[in-house]
Amino acid sequence: MNKESKFDYKWVIILLSGLMVMTVLGFCSSSRGIFITPICDALNIKRSAFSINSSCRYITTSIVNIFFGTLIAKFGAKKLICAGFISLIISMLLYSFGTNVFVFYLGGVFLGMGLSWTTTTMVGSVVNKWCAENKGTIMGVILASNGIGAAIAIQILSPIINSGVFGYRNAYRLVAVILAVVLLIIIVFFKNTPEKTKNIAKTEKVKNNAYVGISFSEAVKRPYFYGALFCIFVSGMILQSVTGISTPLLNDVGLDKGYIATVLSVHSIALTVSKFSIGFIYDKAGLRKTSSLCFVAGVIAMILLVNISATKTGNILAMAYTVVSSIALPLETIMLPIYARELFGEISFNKILGIFASVNTAGYALGEPIANLCYDITGKYNISIYVCCGLMAIAAVVMMFVINAANKDKNKQFQISGK
Repeated sequence: MNKESKFDYKWVIILLSGLMVMTVLGFCSSSRGIFITPICDALNIKRSAFSINSSCRYITTSIVNIFFGTLIAKFGAKKLICAGFISLIISMLLYSFGTNVFVFYLGGVFLGMGLSWTTTTMVGSVVNKWCAENKGTIMGVILASNGIGAAIAIQILSPIINSGVFGYRNAYRLVAVILAVVLLIIIVFFKNTPEKTKNIAKTEKVKNNAYVGISFSEAVKRPYFYGALFCIFVSGMILQSVTGISTPLLNDVGLDKGYIATVLSVHSIALTVSKFSIGFIYDKAGLRKTSSLCFVAGVIAMILLVNISATKTGNILAMAYTVVSSIALPLETIMLPIYARELFGEISFNKILGIFASVNTAGYALGEPIANLCYDITGKYNISIYVCCGLMAIAAVVMMFVINAANKDKNKQFQISGK
């Protein structure tokens, strides 16, 4: 009598997803700050001109994510992930050989394309397909590996960058090699779908309890679809803006530079813990409480930020801000697939997730430039923070109405099916 293997291949997929996020976000995104000064100094490029590279990245990611649902249905996750890694390798090579700012802009386009197919949107789709239970916790663990990757990347790449005027070029080439190695591992071990013969009882249980949802064509007719878009756009714009201006603001108010470095280190640790914790809280407490927690944390974080000063109380507020803001930041990451699945169900999950990620990234592209424009006009960030605080509070309320409306559709479907 043959015994069914107890090993579930989903754990391999989860490990591969964590390795992917750790590599692509840690080495290609989170560590980008250590490259800016060396590149601008070596090539005599103005930082304002170089920063357009980030805009190219965000715009590309936003556009590509619109078509995520269609692309993954046609090509499957594995091919898109491989295409994402190839795009990232091209980006790193362009950065390493570039001698003018336009090459870096092109690199930003490939970077945005690569990250579209290897980070939050892809991980959300993969976890939704492979994991029957505890999806929020698993998403949190996978995305938290970004912090580990960033810590490793900074330690490995900083000495190479600092080895000479053009040391950054060797650093980028090393990243390209690391990406190629991980790509090879993905090619060998990644699978698109679970074996249908495994865990039949468990699968049937999940099917019986899952929200089948509504089609994308039906979703776009629902007013709460646009309410959700508003909340996701606002949260992306505000959180990216506030995160981007927080360090300059701490310098502007006169905090000690050493203490600011400590605050930033605590923020990295807190964010890693937060991603896991928010996923766990969602699995235990549900969407409404988890969403409310993130939005309220965002409002409180901004109130703390605007009141920071070069005093003992200001130091405490700065540390409190960095911890509280980390609780809000999962609105940009693990909450996107959660919103897509909970509000609209399984049928349209990939298309909705792609749209949500696109709108969120569009918010990224606008947030920090608007905040800095406000600074240029007024000489302070305060007005932009107050406005963001108000918008965040409005988005929190709107999201509650969205959840209520979506629950009505969900309850109707369960009543019809007799669940």
